[in-house]
Amino acid sequence: MSGERILEAHQLVKRFGDFTAVDGVSFAIDRGESFGFLGPNGAGKTSTMRMISAVSQPTSGDLTIFGLDPRTNGPLIRGRLGVVPQEDTLELELSVRLNLEMFGRYFDLPRATLRARAAELLEFAQLTDRANDRVDDLSGGLKRRLTIARALINRPEILILDEPTTGLDPQARHLLWERLYRLKREGVTLIITTHYMDEAEQLCDRLVVMDHGTIVAEGAPRDLIVHHSTREVVELRFSTDAHDGLAERLEAFARRVEVLPDRVLLYVDDGDETLRDVHAAGISPASALVRRSSLEDVFLRLTGRTLVD
Repeated sequence: MSGERILEAHQLVKRFGDFTAVDGVSFAIDRGESFGFLGPNGAGKTSTMRMISAVSQPTSGDLTIFGLDPRTNGPLIRGRLGVVPQEDTLELELSVRLNLEMFGRYFDLPRATLRARAAELLEFAQLTDRANDRVDDLSGGLKRRLTIARALINRPEILILDEPTTGLDPQARHLLWERLYRLKREGVTLIITTHYMDEAEQLCDRLVVMDHGTIVAEGAPRDLIVHHSTREVVELRFSTDAHDGLAERLEAFARRVEVLPDRVLLYVDDGDETLRDVHAAGISPASALVRRSSLEDVFLRLTGRTLVD
C-alpha cells in the first residue's frame, strides 16, 4: 500500500424516504489496499457500495474518490472503476471474447486496443482456450472469472467486488482468490463485500463491520479477532435442546458463552484445558471441537447475528 488516500468518506448518510440505510459512516481507503465491508443482510453494505461506485448520491456527508466529488464528477470517476456485481450479467448468446470486446466499447476504446486487452484478460482469467465458446455453455466458476475479466477491460484503478465468489465450489473460489492477489500486487485497489469470513481473512488488509447502517468495528481481520474475541473457541454439541440450562453451568469455564440453536460456544484462552475441565465437572457433550477464533465469532459478539441472518 502506498499510503495515498484513494477514497475518503466522512459521515456518509443514505436515506430512502423515512428509512435510513446508511447512518453516518466514515472510512478511508489507501491506493493498493484490499478493503472489505462485512455485515448481515440489511446492514447498509449495498447502499454504501452504490455510493462508492458513483451510481447513487449520498443524502448527506462527504465522499471523495480519486480526490473528486461523485456528485459532480460521476462519469469521470466511473471511467476509472471496475465493478463486479453480485449476479453475472453476461451476454449468454455471445462468445467469451465478444463479451469482453463489446463491454470495452462503453469506454470508447479503439478496436485494436480492445482486441489486445481481451487477449490479455483471457489469459489472466485462464479462459484463452474458451475464447470462442458461448458464455451460456460455461460453468458458474468460468462465468465468474469472465465477469471479473470484463470489469478490468478499462484497466481500473479501483475494482469493486460484490460477493465475488458466492455459489462457487472451493476450487473455483481459490482460483479467483489467486487472481485477486495478482491484481493487488499490480497496484489495483480492491473493495470487497463478502458473506464468507474466511474470504475476508484471506483477501482484506482492513475491513469494516456494519450493522443497522453504522460501522461497529474497523481494523485488520486478525486485529478484530484479537480485540473482540478470545484466542480459542470450544464448540459443544449436546443431544438435548435445553442449551440455556447448560449455558449457566458452563459460564464458569469461559470468558463468554454463546448459545446457538445447534451448539454452545465457549470463548476461552486454552480450549483443550477448558474441555478437560468441562468433562471433569460431569458435563458430557455429544461432540466437542476446539478451534481458533474467527471473524464469525466477531460477528456474534458485535451484532448478535450471523452474516446470513
